[in-house]
Amino acid sequence: MTRKTMPAEATPERNEPTANEAFHRVSGAIFWGSLVLATGVHFGVFALWPEMTAEVVDFSVEELTAITLPPEIEIPPAPERIARPAVPIIATGAIDESITIAPTTFESNPVQELPPPPTLAEATTHELAKAPTFTPYTVRPDIKNREQVRWALEREYPQILRDAGLGGTVRVWFFIDEAGNVVRTQIKESSGYASLDDAALKVADIIEFTPALNRDKRVPVWIALPITFQTR
Repeated sequence: MTRKTMPAEATPERNEPTANEAFHRVSGAIFWGSLVLATGVHFGVFALWPEMTAEVVDFSVEELTAITLPPEIEIPPAPERIARPAVPIIATGAIDESITIAPTTFESNPVQELPPPPTLAEATTHELAKAPTFTPYTVRPDIKNREQVRWALEREYPQILRDAGLGGTVRVWFFIDEAGNVVRTQIKESSGYASLDDAALKVADIIEFTPALNRDKRVPVWIALPITFQTR
């Protein structure tokens, strides 16, 4: 088996310049042409552009006023350091038993005479009943007939206010004598309804009290109690 070989083609000779060579030849002309063109454009811009002037930026300064500075403050020296107090020390020593206090009892110190109870300054029951005033007592009067008072509240409650669902509280002054009898009553604080105030005074007339005591003595007193009317 024989291998055939192809004859080598003849390489033609290169007569035309390459692109790099062609650019290198004309680059000088392009550079000088561009320079001349740029110079002409600059001269044209300066010739046609309006004349530029600098703006006035001067300013004036007002008259300065001298300020008088305050005198320099002298800082006082720091206070002296306070001496640390001495630590207390428990002294060791024997205590004489003769200085102790003996136990105190009522047997060794019997009460012989008690001071008399405070009394009203020669005021009679009639004088005290004129107007509410403070009267000293140790035992307050108590209501004895609470069930009757409850029925009186139901009976004296004005029907027109009950039906309307209106109620209120009336504070009533009571002057009670030494026997517990109600000598006088009067309104202290109104409920705002005249009919309720009148009903409260009617209820107050039937209230019975125990007498007030100032220690072991019966005394006449003024007390104020609320009387409340309300619907259930």
